[in-house]
Formats: sequence, C-alpha cells, structure tokens
Amino acid sequence: MTRKKSRREEPLDYAELARLLPTPGDPHLSLDRHLLLEEHLMSEIQRTAPASAPAPARRPARRVLLIGVPVAAALAGAFAFTALTNSGGTGPATATPPPVEAPVVRIEPGSTARLASTVERIAAAASAGKTPEPGPGQYIYIKSKVSYLLESHTDADDSRTLVEPLHIREVWNSPDGKQGWLDEPGYKPKGGVTLDSDVEPSLGAASYDYLKTLPTDPDALLKKIYKETKGQGNSPDQEAFTTVGDLLAEQLAPAKLNVALYRAAAKIPGVVVVDHAKDAAGREGIALAHVDQKSGDRTEWIFDPKTYAYLGSRAVQVKQADGIKPGTVINWTAVLERAVVDARKQRPGAQGTRV
Repeated sequence: MTRKKSRREEPLDYAELARLLPTPGDPHLSLDRHLLLEEHLMSEIQRTAPASAPAPARRPARRVLLIGVPVAAALAGAFAFTALTNSGGTGPATATPPPVEAPVVRIEPGSTARLASTVERIAAAASAGKTPEPGPGQYIYIKSKVSYLLESHTDADDSRTLVEPLHIREVWNSPDGKQGWLDEPGYKPKGGVTLDSDVEPSLGAASYDYLKTLPTDPDALLKKIYKETKGQGNSPDQEAFTTVGDLLAEQLAPAKLNVALYRAAAKIPGVVVVDHAKDAAGREGIALAHVDQKSGDRTEWIFDPKTYAYLGSRAVQVKQADGIKPGTVINWTAVLERAVVDARKQRPGAQGTRV
C-alpha cells in the first residue's frame, strides 16, 4: 500500500543552502531488514516489561501493523518500528516465522435467499449437540489453526499483502474466566503465557459462567449486544456480527445460548449465506457472512455443509481498501478441537471430554 509523503515548505533563508547540498536520497530497507529491526524492538520491549504483568485474553486482532517511520536523514534509511501486537508474557520469545503472501480466492457472491433455512439448520445442529458442563477446577480447551493479517507500511513494496503463516494456537480457560493459558509457538514466549485475569467478564471478554447469564431469546440477546458494543467497530451491525463470531471461536457456550446466537445473527442487517467457503484447515463449508462497509472485508463463519457444525472463519477482502486487493484472505481460522479438560495445559485424552 502507498504511504503518502509530506514535505514542508522550505523557508526562503534556506533556498541557497539547499542548492549547495547534494540531493538527499530516498533509500529503502529490504523486508528482511525491516523484520529484523522489528524483532529487535519487540525483544527489547519484552526484556524491560514488568515480570508480574499478566497477559490479557486475546480477542483475535484483525490487523497487526508494522509501521516504518524515518528516524533521521543522517541514518540513511534506518527505520524505527512500532508493532501493535497482542503479545503477552515475559519469557524468552520464540523465533517468529517470516510472513507469507496472503492467499487470494475467488469471491463467492452472498445471498439472503436461504438465510432463514440455513440458520435454522445450524441452530438445530447446535441444539442437538451435547455440550459438557465444565466444573470447578476444569478448563475449556480450544485448539485452532490460524493466520492473521500483517500490514507492512513501507515504501519498499506496497503491492504485497502479508499474513502470518498458518500455525497452531491452543487456549485453556477456566469457566469463570479468571485463569487460563495460551500456547502459540512462534508468536508467544516459549511454553506459552498466562491468561489469568481479574477483569470483569463481558461480551468482549466472555467466560463460560458469564455466557450462562445471557438471555436465550434472540431478540433480547441481540438488543443486549447492540447496547453493550455501542460506539465500537466500524458500524453497529458489523460490531454485533463480530461479537457473536468471537463467542463462537474460542469459547464453549451452553447449547441454548448457541442457538440464540445464531438466530440473533440472522437478524443483523447485511448477513448473507455464502454457499462455498474453506476454513484454515482446508475443509469445505457453507458460511454466514457480513461485509464491513468501511474496511471492505467480509467475515465468514464456516459450517460443515452436512452436519452444520461450526468449522472456523475467514475474512476476505471484497473491495479494494488500504491497498488490499479483492479476493485477499486476511484472516483465517479453523477449530480443530474443543474440549473440557481437568487441568491447565492438559490436552484432550482419557481425562478430557471432547465437544
């Protein structure tokens, strides 16, 4: 994408001096050099962070920005980077994999023709499914394959959209949301980081216990979502859709609430059905989708076309914006396992109950 440059008018007193000096260059660093400088900056941030600072629960970020800013002309091309990430923890960071070019897919048109019937099939599947009740001392375990957008704001190359390579992300959360763990090799310190938190649960930081208090009437639920997310996101409708999607991704919701969430989502203006979509694991599915009119991307929740079980999500750019071309996949997820386990860091097995 293009980063516009600005140059202030030079005072007349400096005109003669400017003619005597050589023309300043406009050097560019390679992408590898940019990433090296960013990695160095992040290691310095982690090294100086307070040892007791807890890592907050992450709401998957739409974008991670690498912003190149000229420090001084005398540095001849050196850049300082500000990385807006959701990294947490204070342990030694693992080597971050280099970004890859974002995949590009054909944009499948959406339709409201089968919205009501599709949502009812999804709701029926959610209602029929057996959801285990996590008890005290247990944890909700979610294993996903994910990739999120990286925007590289440099003058060296504004034609490429970079994303994280697909990688595994594992999350453990206690039912009350006060204890948890996140393991995301390459993006979090080796061994993982704590998600322990004293933050009061809310729609933006939901716990299983909190979800049990939400209304299961779709109209009442949607009204609450709009009220509590007012002023957030690019539009009220997009933020409501995003909020429901976040509850589907890395959480375990009671069956009745799951049904209400899907039926509430169908009432959001602009929601459509996309007949063909793939999750991050390559599984084909049918999707409920909504376009963010400001950023130009379409968020898709993908379901198995036969069982209507939730598979994952995808965000596809449908109109050019911020230099991102239509068809570009900017976010991609797939839920691989969802279970209740008896201890933090424990993976499903003999002691775990898969969902």
